[in-house]
Amino acid sequence: MKYLEIKFITQTSAQNEILIALLADIGFDGFEENENELKAFIPEAKLDKETLDAVANSNNISYSLTVIEQQNWNAQWESSFEPVIINDFAAIRAGFHQPVKNVQHEIIITPKMSFGTGHHATTYLMMEQMSHLDFTDKTVLDFGTGTGVLAILAEKMGAVAIMAIDNDEWSIDNAKENVINNHATQIMVEMAEAIDPDKKYDIILANINLNVILQNMPLIAQACKAGGEILLSGFLTGDRAQIEESLRSNGLIFKSVTQQKDWICIKAIN
Repeated sequence: MKYLEIKFITQTSAQNEILIALLADIGFDGFEENENELKAFIPEAKLDKETLDAVANSNNISYSLTVIEQQNWNAQWESSFEPVIINDFAAIRAGFHQPVKNVQHEIIITPKMSFGTGHHATTYLMMEQMSHLDFTDKTVLDFGTGTGVLAILAEKMGAVAIMAIDNDEWSIDNAKENVINNHATQIMVEMAEAIDPDKKYDIILANINLNVILQNMPLIAQACKAGGEILLSGFLTGDRAQIEESLRSNGLIFKSVTQQKDWICIKAIN
């Protein structure tokens, strides 16, 4: 599979955050932020250039496009991947890093082209909020699993059955590899376009993007057990009102919100 690298020349981190949110909504699934620059990555087959041009024009920004072979991308990503520490609760590292000391949970992730390495603020927020939930003997849905990092953490925290789903073949392969590398035995990784409403879960984790979450909120509500807990992220602080309204209209109760930069994570209950 070939990926495309789209490079934008940007002015501020706030501009980067807005672009990331917009690009995630149209199929981009990897980002790299540098000074005055944002690189966004998407499978070649998924690119809709007209939509990309519309995003660029609406933000008055130009871009350049480069084709990246899968093998070259993996080497590039690995060379820049650094361990991520979430307080003393959890650490995410690659297999070539030294073990991280003095954390409750350590997760080894092969740093391929998937969300969920922890460098993205929303993954950090999700994991931070997971530290406040009780996963002991719980069933969990990880909707949009990416690398599988949230599912793996859920098992480490005591969940007995985790369904991890994604609609991207690359993510599914990466998640399965990471499940094996972390010796996880309670996680089922499956390719799926949508949530199965006939299956019920104690906890639902969804770190995707605004549009996908809004479109799937009715299914999220159906799949969550009475009294169950939901963590949602992948959207900006300016999207909070839309998320809260969607929660209410689907019979879910907003409980709290946390923020890092312009990104937020919302907790709700059924």
